[in-house]
Amino acid sequence: MPGKSSNGFTIGLLAFILITSAALISMRTFPTMAVAGWDVIFFSVLALILYLIPASLVSAELATGWPQEGGVYIWVKQAFGERWGFTAVWLQWFQMTIGFITILAFIAATFAYVFNPALSDNKLYVFVVMVAVWWVMTAINFHGLKAYTRISSVAVIIGTLIPAIVMITGGVWYIMAGNPVQLTLHPAAADLIPDLSNAGSLVLLVTFVFSFIGIEMTATHAREMDNVERNYPLGILVVALMMTVIHTVGALIVAMLVPGASLNLLSGIMQTFADIFSNPAIAWLVPLFAVLIAFGAIGQVSTWILGPVRGLFVAAREGTLPPALQNTNKNGIPVNMLILQAVFITFWGAVFVLLPGGVNGAFWILLALTTAVYIVMYLLMYAAVIRLRYTQPDVPRAFKIPGGKTGIWLIAGFGFLAMAAMFILALIPPTQIKEGAWFPLFMIAGTIAVVSVPLIIHAMKKPEWKIHNRPGVAARPAEMNDAENETALTDR
Repeated sequence: MPGKSSNGFTIGLLAFILITSAALISMRTFPTMAVAGWDVIFFSVLALILYLIPASLVSAELATGWPQEGGVYIWVKQAFGERWGFTAVWLQWFQMTIGFITILAFIAATFAYVFNPALSDNKLYVFVVMVAVWWVMTAINFHGLKAYTRISSVAVIIGTLIPAIVMITGGVWYIMAGNPVQLTLHPAAADLIPDLSNAGSLVLLVTFVFSFIGIEMTATHAREMDNVERNYPLGILVVALMMTVIHTVGALIVAMLVPGASLNLLSGIMQTFADIFSNPAIAWLVPLFAVLIAFGAIGQVSTWILGPVRGLFVAAREGTLPPALQNTNKNGIPVNMLILQAVFITFWGAVFVLLPGGVNGAFWILLALTTAVYIVMYLLMYAAVIRLRYTQPDVPRAFKIPGGKTGIWLIAGFGFLAMAAMFILALIPPTQIKEGAWFPLFMIAGTIAVVSVPLIIHAMKKPEWKIHNRPGVAARPAEMNDAENETALTDR
């Protein structure tokens, strides 16, 4: 069944594969995955089965059945009402305000290699760069520069795909040249399968799930695909295999070249490049690639500044947020909402600086909290697709999980249970990173606090907040319309 975009174009299989790959493949996850050593293969396959397959199939059915702008807000609202729809989209947005810290910290640590690599371990330096990059990119987005959004997509190629290819091929050359490596080149079966009885080791699975997370955002393209019943699952299969191979090989290169004791979760990519280009004759390539990778990540950040607020803005216009967050400037940009987002980014940046331990410990804590918060949203999404099969069975869905109600229970039910298990694992710090007994309490309290906020806001909302009762307010930010497809081209 062919689909059609708002501009009258359809998306073919190859285009969908490229868009989804660009949105999900990221070098910055290599160091955190490298902590697992040879277990990276096992964890990558398990994350594919537990998360990517059920999440992509469920979100495709929801996106093609309820294609209105708003995504998870519309989906969950249709199933459980406005309160839980608002909660779901709030969690999706708020998770990103935490998740952006990991991207911004990666930028800061990478850029340090242009001047002084030691700065990558300095949390104050990392904080200053994070805040500066985000506020500057936010201010630029106030002007609604569509050209800049397109440049950002180019930045992803220059700063992600090319460096990834160079790092993997250079790493293979480095190993084949007989240089010392940190992992055995002839792994036995025991090296490939982790100790599943050790929760501290198994918790690393959270890292691998996070490397795939966000597939529901690219599922909006399912409704625009030609022959969606065939091309969507085939495209996801191809992307899943590409991601598994690229992330696994990339993580193994990092693990082989950088000693585990000195691996920095933020600058591990640049540590790897420093080893590959250790010859004085080509050492100048290290700062060059630092600039390219930092530029690529900044381009990703600039494009995604508007992305997270799209769904939340739809909910705001329906009266779930105060009028101040519904207004737009002359360029159609919700400035106040972007400022609020930047304030949250600054707050989480300060938390990053104040958390005990070094950069690695702070990075892992924010990564785990990000995943835990997002998991709650996925629980709502899985529950919504099951309920909608019963309450709205006649709504046409261009893509529908096969097998009737049995099929939807198997896929969505499996995904729900897998996410519940991921949440429990996220409460446990890995054996490779020592955090202390307070970690589970921090995770539980943080998740409860984040989930409580939208419920409290919804309970306090006023009838006059609804946009229909306030003439003169912009109905929809025009620039967000133009950027809608562009945001899917970049990393989370």
